[in-house]
Amino acid sequence: MLVDTHCHLDFPEFDQDRDQVIERAKEAGFSYLINIASSAKGCRETLNLARAYDLIYAAIGIHPHEADNVTEDDRNLLRELAKVNKVVAIGETGLDYYRNFSTPTAQKTLFEFTLSLAKELNKPLVLHCRQAEEDLWQMLKKILPLSAVVHCFSGSKDFLETCLNAGFFISYTCNITYKKAEALRDLVRITPLDRLMLETDAPYLSPEGRRGKRNEPFYVRELAEYVAKLKNISFEEVAEATTANAKRFFHLP
Repeated sequence: MLVDTHCHLDFPEFDQDRDQVIERAKEAGFSYLINIASSAKGCRETLNLARAYDLIYAAIGIHPHEADNVTEDDRNLLRELAKVNKVVAIGETGLDYYRNFSTPTAQKTLFEFTLSLAKELNKPLVLHCRQAEEDLWQMLKKILPLSAVVHCFSGSKDFLETCLNAGFFISYTCNITYKKAEALRDLVRITPLDRLMLETDAPYLSPEGRRGKRNEPFYVRELAEYVAKLKNISFEEVAEATTANAKRFFHLP
């Protein structure tokens, strides 16, 4: 069994063949797909997907890129949808100072609200962090203990150790296969298998050899094979451990 713990199948890149993409994952032995919302509109669409497909579960949140435009209605919507059946996490949420599509102040305000919602509802968090490690950690440590996964991990070794020490899970994507990603591969090697999860972040970050093309959950299989080589263990060990981690983190049946 395999799990894609972070994909965006509600995005328009899948409008033409969404059913086929999901069927490919199912036929390849995937037991769960976690669809991650990144906007208020995406929260509704993500929940609709979870209701329509047995293997899809939802995370409800608003990406930091959208923070400047978040309204009180959006926050009320998050609070309402986060309580719905098949919503297994809050996110993705966090800080992104790489693009700065929204101001740091607005990002922090949204993140603070999302953190309080996760604590209130006792839901795990799907964290996004890009070039904002210090600010993110300063906000997180105020409300520890906390169940969280840092998705698409691309931070420093120090930040990895900080997150592991806090009990967080670490999720890697197909960008670890890129030719210039040796620093990321070093982080994969030192991430304990019982704290590691796999994702595509589809439609983004296709594996090496498919860069520039749409990613999809099926390629988690390729990612698992790559992690197995990095850790010098079998594909079956990686699949079993990462699936168990996902089931435990998201409280999947």
